[in-house]
Amino acid sequence: MSDHPPYPSGLRLSGRRVLVVGGGHVAQRRIPGLLATGAEVVVVSPEVTPAIEGQVLAGEVAWLARGFADGDLADTWYVIAATNDTAVNEQVSKACEAGRIFCVRADDASTATAWTPAVGRYDGLTVAVLGRREPRRTAAVRDAIVTGLHEGTIAASERRPSVPGVTLVGGGPGHPELISVAGRRALMEADVVVADRLAPRELLGDLPATTEVVDVAKLPRGRSARQEEINRLIVERALAGQRVARFKGGDSFVFGRGFEEIEACRAAGVAVQVIPGLSSPLAVPALAGIPVTHRGVAHDFTVVSGHVPPDHSDSLVDWDALGRLRGTLLLMMAVENAPAIAAALLAAGRPVDTPVAVVCDGSMPGERTVLSRLGELAADLDRHAVRPPAIIVVGEVVAVAHPGAFAGRAGSPVGRAESRP
Repeated sequence: MSDHPPYPSGLRLSGRRVLVVGGGHVAQRRIPGLLATGAEVVVVSPEVTPAIEGQVLAGEVAWLARGFADGDLADTWYVIAATNDTAVNEQVSKACEAGRIFCVRADDASTATAWTPAVGRYDGLTVAVLGRREPRRTAAVRDAIVTGLHEGTIAASERRPSVPGVTLVGGGPGHPELISVAGRRALMEADVVVADRLAPRELLGDLPATTEVVDVAKLPRGRSARQEEINRLIVERALAGQRVARFKGGDSFVFGRGFEEIEACRAAGVAVQVIPGLSSPLAVPALAGIPVTHRGVAHDFTVVSGHVPPDHSDSLVDWDALGRLRGTLLLMMAVENAPAIAAALLAAGRPVDTPVAVVCDGSMPGERTVLSRLGELAADLDRHAVRPPAIIVVGEVVAVAHPGAFAGRAGSPVGRAESRP
């Protein structure tokens, strides 16, 4: 391979087939960035991580559950060879060379025809930095430029030294720009990132290549990592002298089991700190244009976990009391149990025509809002094929945000879905 520098260029992959060979953690880190471009991503691998499986189940990624074949390159514009088998990566690379398709190799950049840059985004700009296999340096330069753009100057300040320990990072509702500056910095400085499925996944692709990503995805009714195992993992890595970023969606202390991890760290004598994130039950309705309070309409709101059915012995929620409230009710993790929850609220006295909004995939490109009434919620969830993640907003504030949808007579059907502009 020549020592000449690469020629930088921007690829427009929207609507074009991109092949990712391999279903491990390297592929998991690259796929979100490809999806953000609008690419049609196809993964070829006998097995995939739980996070990739979740993308397949959501219809974002196609998966060929087998080994690579040269014919997989048909109609393909760009390829990432990301297996842990050098021979397979070499086969992919040679097939791409023969087909004049640019190919990134995760195992040996020197033999690749394309490199993945360190990427950052700000206000419509994409900053990409390429270096000769110096991932921490290119990531640092990228961060310096993005920080300078945020602060109004390109001169970057010197980073504070970090020490071994655990940092709980709240990633916000999902969009990569909704994480705090402190949270992003903690991710970039970490030796290992322990990430949930709903943490802003595009940020994983921005990490230095030397940063280890541990997937502790929790799929609804699927594979998941036990909380006790997560606690053990973060403590073990910190005691081994690593800087651990525990990366979650939303805020770690709002249905994120964050304090359980704090307790585990304290019991083991591990230094631990918390970087709060935007809480999804407040941020997602706001992004969808729905206020959780409004003068003269709702002076209170209640955030409730709906992962346990109302009639279950493990339920700690007083649904009778909630049904008598007049304020806004925000239901988290409640899609599966929403019909039973709606029935419980109606039985407790909540009016049958109470406006409801279900915000699906909040802050993400596929965000949509399904409008309904409490008495019709079960049917509308089924009609619009609503799947997690979604936040359900119950209350008159929904009608404030969507007056036209609820302008008809009380009890008339709504049942419509709106995509985010």
